[in-house]
Amino acid sequence: MYFTDRGIEELASRRGAEEVSLEWLAEQLRTFVDVNPEFEVPIERFATWLARLDDDED
Repeated sequence: MYFTDRGIEELASRRGAEEVSLEWLAEQLRTFVDVNPEFEVPIERFATWLARLDDDED
């Protein structure tokens, strides 16, 4: 188990039943980076990965 799995598990157990928009998620990611600028690159990579999930793997 990766260390990050704990945070993911906590998110799922505390907020898993909620429905949120991608706009809401994008705003939360922006706020997180504002407060934690050292995570700008990983958040950018994560957001890009999410945005491109349905792209064909040519």
